[in-house]
Amino acid sequence: MNPLITADELAALPGPRVLDVRWKLGGPPGPEEFRAGHLPGAVYVDLDAELAAPASAQDGRHPLPDPAAFATAARSWGLNDGDTVVAYDDNGLLSAARVWWLLRWAGFQGEVKLLDGGLRAWTEAGRPLVTGDEPAPAAGTATLGEGHLPTVGPDDVTAFVKAGGLLLDARPAERYRGEVASVDPVPGHIAGAVSAPALANLGGDGRFAPAAELAERFRGLGADGSGELGVYCGSGVTATHDLVALEVAGIDTARVALYPGSYSQWANLPGAAIATGNEPG
Repeated sequence: MNPLITADELAALPGPRVLDVRWKLGGPPGPEEFRAGHLPGAVYVDLDAELAAPASAQDGRHPLPDPAAFATAARSWGLNDGDTVVAYDDNGLLSAARVWWLLRWAGFQGEVKLLDGGLRAWTEAGRPLVTGDEPAPAAGTATLGEGHLPTVGPDDVTAFVKAGGLLLDARPAERYRGEVASVDPVPGHIAGAVSAPALANLGGDGRFAPAAELAERFRGLGADGSGELGVYCGSGVTATHDLVALEVAGIDTARVALYPGSYSQWANLPGAAIATGNEPG
């Protein structure tokens, strides 16, 4: 199922639940941007507080949220079973993809879409923005759990790669290669992983590339849907962007594992296998 929706399609939807998931590493703060202009009826979602558990060296910068806490947060956004949810941000959907994946992981009984092109696409379509705060929505009653999508933990990563699994690294290529200063203690990547930068999923207009183009890209990386596939990034956020792109490309991401701790956990593990450069090619 196509995870993307256009601005015109969103405007025509009856009663969607719209989530604003603006977040950038180092800021500016999302709530201030939300007040400066957001889609009508949108609810601001705090990635750090609502889409992740507290950061730690042991678990990474954005561990998966506690399932009960996430369910409470989702209901506070007004989500009910059967709703159509549309999420967006202003950064190529690099953060909004996290809530798309989490709701599916939690077994949300409704449709979850991403506004292709995000806030920019909405304004370019001539659609209005609203400023200030929105009234809190009525609490929803969505039924949510956990584990409806596969994940892989640090103890399984090496075995996954050695068994022939393809592990994609969604970080920028220079971080994969270890060429830039890292927020993690050791630069580089998980040994055996393949570089698949999330930003390469997008065209110059900030929208996802066409399905055929994405399918060709992932086939070139060895991902054609026939083998075991996993994704990671720095902290488990932008990796979900690769999952969106894989879904657009026609690969069933219900069978693709996310490594939630990602490199921010891996680089803190004693003896973890780390490589630099273009390995494995």
